[in-house]
Amino acid sequence: MKCPCGSERDYADCCGVFHQGANAQTPEQLMRSRYSAFAMGNSQYLLATWHERTRPALKLDDNPEWVKLEILAAGQQGDQGHVHFRAFYRVQGELGMLAEHSTFVREDGVWFYLSGDIQS
Repeated sequence: MKCPCGSERDYADCCGVFHQGANAQTPEQLMRSRYSAFAMGNSQYLLATWHERTRPALKLDDNPEWVKLEILAAGQQGDQGHVHFRAFYRVQGELGMLAEHSTFVREDGVWFYLSGDIQS
């Protein structure tokens, strides 16, 4: 199966590695693996990679069908990182888009999603 993150690689060799316990080496890898987790309904991975300071109670009961991820920009400086992305989804046959500028932090060598600024 192709990875939901859009890498064109097999899931097992892409985000599946992170879902099985490997640590993402960059904010972009973490963003892609989190998108795949949303697409696959993997709330455990999402919670584990969400920084404890900003981690919400998470339920994916109303999770839409995620159909495509576009990374617009990504980078890191030291232990701070960012990813600007667009994620496309479908709800009741209607296509929608979420654009976000996400911030990440690395602690003890592990990247975590910290917060996101949703773009309109």
